[in-house]
Amino acid sequence: LAVIKEAPFSAQLPFPRTMQSGSAAAITSPQSRQSACLAPRSLISRSRKVAVSILAMSMLAGVPSCSAFVSSFSKGAVLRHSIPAVSHQVRSLAQIQTTLSRSRAGSHAAVFCSAAAAPSGGGTSGRASAAVVQDAQKKKGGGGKQDKLDLQPPRGTRDFYPEDMRLRNWLFGHWKDVAREYGFEEYDAPVLESEALYIRKAGEEVTQQLYSFEDKGERRVALRPEMTPSLARMVMAKGKGLTLPVKWSSIPQCWRYERMTRGRRREHYQWNMDVWGVSGVEAEAELLSAVVSFFERVGVTSTDVGIKVNSRAVLSEVLLSMGVAEDKHAATCVLVDKLEKVDIEAIRGDMAELGLTDEIIEKLLKTLQIRDLEELIATLGSDSQSLKDLQQLFSYAEAYGFKEWLPF
Repeated sequence: LAVIKEAPFSAQLPFPRTMQSGSAAAITSPQSRQSACLAPRSLISRSRKVAVSILAMSMLAGVPSCSAFVSSFSKGAVLRHSIPAVSHQVRSLAQIQTTLSRSRAGSHAAVFCSAAAAPSGGGTSGRASAAVVQDAQKKKGGGGKQDKLDLQPPRGTRDFYPEDMRLRNWLFGHWKDVAREYGFEEYDAPVLESEALYIRKAGEEVTQQLYSFEDKGERRVALRPEMTPSLARMVMAKGKGLTLPVKWSSIPQCWRYERMTRGRRREHYQWNMDVWGVSGVEAEAELLSAVVSFFERVGVTSTDVGIKVNSRAVLSEVLLSMGVAEDKHAATCVLVDKLEKVDIEAIRGDMAELGLTDEIIEKLLKTLQIRDLEELIATLGSDSQSLKDLQQLFSYAEAYGFKEWLPF
């Protein structure tokens, strides 16, 4: 039990014998003119098996006296020990709000006390607690009814109850174990980043899907929609101090304000494994091997799922062969990525705005339907560097033993 005693007042509380030893702490003085905060302590009454915690917050030293009390519950009765010298002045200077919370078994009662000095004839003033301010606002507003509290999380988000956390921790645990097995180091970054980090050209959707706002310092910030820009910022900040290759892993929570569909919300976690400083496809081969290792750990086989390999380099060569300007490639790739979710008619207008004619669009669709590497070589030619890299990747996949996981 924490007891505040302010000079010149001092009083003994009629606590039971078991509570007297080491249960009181004298703090502050009127001269200090500083607010004091008492850390919570716990007392357990052997007779009643009740745990009591008291937190006294923001007691101004200018208050001439204050009260301390212990409330314990036994058969519905409240026992209170009050400082005898507490006068009507205390009640006019400070308002004490007590919030009681019990455990499910009803054997634990927590008492949180906050006091705020109110204006008095002596000129003493202080910062009121939130509860006191709310009470004053209610009285000022005539005691109108408050809006009913919405118990659902914000739209697009979710709660994780203990049973959900057990499943999430199991999944995250496998991700972290696999990353360590492949020599990746874990890292993290702030969920709040500068908005400029995500403002991009080429019409990428992430720019329009930002949770962005201006903070109190008039800085434009955003909740991260993905982890790669933060990773790039961190690597660039270290500069030459990093030994390459860098192999880092993270499980960030990301935010995107987009239209929700089944299984797709506005916040999500994702497993990131990044390799910096390797120019060849060896990095991709190692990452794919790590993903396959995870699937095998949790009992998923190549007959259950397949891993699709996306090559922007191959797509860029296809677009160049069709006469599409290089500065339009990034935006076109974004539209192509949508084809698994929407019909071509839904994005045909966007492609036309980029300068793609109907003839180019049809030729592009036909190329995207190729499911054989040899046929793709016949389309782009055997001298294509991007196709050589793709062939090398499939060769590594066979050496690693996961080629059957990669449908072309």
